[in-house]
Amino acid sequence: MAGLSFQGNFATLSLGMRLLLLVLIVSVISAVYYLTIQMNLAGEIDQARADTQRLQATLREAQVRQQTYLALREELASRESLDRQYLRVLPAKSEIAAFLGDLDRLTELSGLQVEEVQPKPEIKEEFFTKVPVELGLSGKYHQLAKFFYNVSLLERAVNMENVTLSKPQQVGEDIILQVGVLATTFRRQE
Repeated sequence: MAGLSFQGNFATLSLGMRLLLLVLIVSVISAVYYLTIQMNLAGEIDQARADTQRLQATLREAQVRQQTYLALREELASRESLDRQYLRVLPAKSEIAAFLGDLDRLTELSGLQVEEVQPKPEIKEEFFTKVPVELGLSGKYHQLAKFFYNVSLLERAVNMENVTLSKPQQVGEDIILQVGVLATTFRRQE
């Protein structure tokens, strides 16, 4: 019956009052919607925007760090490559056996005869250590020139010092020279 009386009361209201009541009901529903749903959504949207900005800043920072890392990694690889090349030129150890093996191979390649090989004591300098070896060789002049040229092509740094030519001997049409030379290679300081 209460429903009927409300209907009866609502029907007796004037059009203005009905519109006012309708506006009031819509306003209450809108206020409830705004307070319960819209404000929560607005807060979530604001939070999501703040999170997005923070994440974008973090992403930009990470991209800068990545670029720096890639540049440093490339520089490190380049330096390691250079260091490997430098180690071939100026090794950390004297590697006297490898050095003598190179000299022996080059004397055979040039056609020279090895008369004497006498390693000398190492000489420490400020930034490197000298590793000298006294060599006695014999052969033709062009064979000596070929030997010295081939030594210049070695990756390892080698000086050929104190070259002495002595006792030329004629063997048939060839003149054989006796050569004394101080072959000095180098290594890094320890």
